[in-house]
Amino acid sequence: MSTARLEPRKSPRQQRALDTRRRLLDAAARVFAEHGYAAGTTNRIAEEAGHSIGSLYQYFPNKDAILVELATEHAHAGIAVIQRYLHGGSLPESLEAKLRLFVRAALDSHRDAPELHRVLFEEAPHPPELLRTLREAEATMVSAARGLLEADPSVRRADLDMAARLLVASIESLVHRFVGWGRPEDADRFEAELTAMLLHYLRAGDPRH
Repeated sequence: MSTARLEPRKSPRQQRALDTRRRLLDAAARVFAEHGYAAGTTNRIAEEAGHSIGSLYQYFPNKDAILVELATEHAHAGIAVIQRYLHGGSLPESLEAKLRLFVRAALDSHRDAPELHRVLFEEAPHPPELLRTLREAEATMVSAARGLLEADPSVRRADLDMAARLLVASIESLVHRFVGWGRPEDADRFEAELTAMLLHYLRAGDPRH
């Protein structure tokens, strides 16, 4: 698919236009979550937003462009959460508490709309610009994890670069799978067990020095 077909048609500057664009994106999120990718048509999105189909096409050329925009927003929101924890001076002291905090943050970012996240990351097109955004988000989280592991004397993994990558990938992948199970009542158990698993991995193995 041509990248141009996935780019928004209009970059609004006036508040009224910004509000319209926001309503369309919010409506699309609801439609995709309820109906999935195939049945999440632009007609349904426009109707849900209370706008004409012509108004939708002023902002987005097709539903794939809307999906890419929603996925990009999700990636940027994830980066913002990490940056807020790192630079807000609110990180807990212990390694276990830090791990639990990041597991919980990942859960919170996924479980509000699990069906939407499934559509975004399993069915949506992934053009180069979106893949680059996702890679940048992952690199930011890996770099943050690397710094936290290096600063904690209880971490005994020799290869901190690999440990940071495994930490980020494990949280993202396992949280995504857990949310897909559709058992939110098990969230506390999942959070505790995943935290324990990661903590055991980081404190096992050969000393760094």
